[in-house]
Amino acid sequence: MPDSESGDLAPEDAKIVTLARSARGRIGAVEGAAVRDTDGRTYAAATVELPSLRLTALQAAVAAAVAAGAEGLEAAAVVNDSGDADRESVAAVRDLTPTAPVLVADGRGALVATVAGVGA
Repeated sequence: MPDSESGDLAPEDAKIVTLARSARGRIGAVEGAAVRDTDGRTYAAATVELPSLRLTALQAAVAAAVAAGAEGLEAAAVVNDSGDADRESVAAVRDLTPTAPVLVADGRGALVATVAGVGA
């Protein structure tokens, strides 16, 4: 569901892509994700697949931010092999901040696309 491809990343955005990639690699998950809140704090997570709980990595990262008291997001990043951010993942970001961009990167951390925020 990428909106457009993008080139170089700002250092803050490169950081959340790196955190997402690390979260994915740490446990060998399908996806890793990270978000940066409006205070500059970052939260990273990987895909959660338990018998009673299933979350995409981005849903888990947004949940961690909300649980820590984040009131909004500046940006989000997801790393996977598909090069896409699914609707449920993007919806979690939009629930908190409709204008936050979602950066989509491949397993090497190279930016594949950016899903622009609503009204951004």
